[in-house]
Amino acid sequence: MTEIELGAIEAERDRIRSAYLRPGGVSSARGLHHTALLCADVERTVKFYQDVLGFPLTEMVGNRDYEGSTHFFFDIGNGNLLAFFDFPGLDLGPYAEVLGGLHHMAISVEPERWGQLKESLTAHGVEFQEESGTSIYFRDPDGARIELISDPLGEMYGLKVL
Repeated sequence: MTEIELGAIEAERDRIRSAYLRPGGVSSARGLHHTALLCADVERTVKFYQDVLGFPLTEMVGNRDYEGSTHFFFDIGNGNLLAFFDFPGLDLGPYAEVLGGLHHMAISVEPERWGQLKESLTAHGVEFQEESGTSIYFRDPDGARIELISDPLGEMYGLKVL
């Protein structure tokens, strides 16, 4: 990008920031109940999220929207869940990042646990990229990009975002 294009982007960002930023505002929501992703193989997903990342599987139920599909949940701490669906018989194709789709999901972990998870990823042959000494980016078995971040909730790389 040219300096002129970057300047225009920054000016637009500043305009939006001044018009809409509401630090300390009160949200109408009480938290994220769960995020639901798709998977091709339930057992492979369970083994990855529970055995590699240490997120306990908490429940498995039938998907009310598609006969034969499983809706299952992992505890990711602080009352939050990560959920998955499989859709047996449907050819959903490989994971793809698309406009309006998931870019990545950042999951907060304690700094001590972050180091242990980094070792677990290495031991299980999961390729990852470390950034800023607090973030690890990798892909799950279906290709979804996951970040493990050791910064406190509400902070990112020393910046208060909440």
